[in-house]
Amino acid sequence: MNTATFSNTTKEVIHDLSPYLTEYTDGTIERFMVTQNVPPSADDPTTGVASKDIMVSSPEVKARLFLPKLTDSNKKLPVLVYYHGGGFIVESPYSLLSHCYMNILAAEAKALIISVEYRLAPELLLPTAYEDSWTALQWVASHVIANACIEKDEWITKHGDFGKLYIGGDSAGGNIVHNIVLRAGLEPLPGDVKILGSFLSCPYFWGSKPVGSQSKEDLKGFAYKVWMCIYPSAPGGIDNPMINPFTEDAPSLSGQACSRLLVCLAEKDAFTPRGILYVETLKKTGWNGEVQLVVVDAEDHCFHIFDPNTEKAKDLIKLLASFIS
Repeated sequence: MNTATFSNTTKEVIHDLSPYLTEYTDGTIERFMVTQNVPPSADDPTTGVASKDIMVSSPEVKARLFLPKLTDSNKKLPVLVYYHGGGFIVESPYSLLSHCYMNILAAEAKALIISVEYRLAPELLLPTAYEDSWTALQWVASHVIANACIEKDEWITKHGDFGKLYIGGDSAGGNIVHNIVLRAGLEPLPGDVKILGSFLSCPYFWGSKPVGSQSKEDLKGFAYKVWMCIYPSAPGGIDNPMINPFTEDAPSLSGQACSRLLVCLAEKDAFTPRGILYVETLKKTGWNGEVQLVVVDAEDHCFHIFDPNTEKAKDLIKLLASFIS
């Protein structure tokens, strides 16, 4: 005779972010998609790029470093601190998608890349990912200080050209870059290191009011649901300045602590109208840096990461590489 045990506790869904995860009222989180991770490589067979995993400043904040093949073993390279996408809920520098993308970009740009592993929501809600991302940038900048109280990385010390420090990111990573470059305008980096340029690719911005051809119905879709799950305590909700840079109480975009900015968008991406508005708003602030906007026809969100081998993806990656190098 079979017996079953029944619980009186009802477990209701509070955040349904299918096909990625579901969060329940009892605090449990059920993840449906497992990221396919790959190990670092001493010599990527396609690009020749070397990669390794490091701990940044604590067991919580990590990174994967990418070093292109060098003919001069002492050559100094531009430094890119990169923040991956994934809506703050999925992805990692260790995933197959991200790893391949970084290999290609490092080889094309001839740049040393530090791809940051920030902690994900909803297990750790925002602003955790923002703080992890800032910590990683501070750690990288600290390499210029002779007696810095950090464990320095040999690749960064030997090959990093801190006159050419860039930060960049895709999707949620683009959102992180926006918030980091504003923070750097208020809080100097260690050693007074300056960010030369930043790129935002398909950045994750949203809000309560339609932009461009958006309808009011569009505004309560997946992008809205993600934000309400990952930062439920955010003052202003979906109009918090960290997700909506166009609100009245948002800091001026003129406070960006870099002199060059590249914004890359895809025509079919739901985030593109806000990406265009971002550039228009920045220009109106009187910011004295150099800004470039690129909208790729007939492509969708982060197309160059999902398939970096199409002609349009190759062109965009070459543009990013040229911007960095």
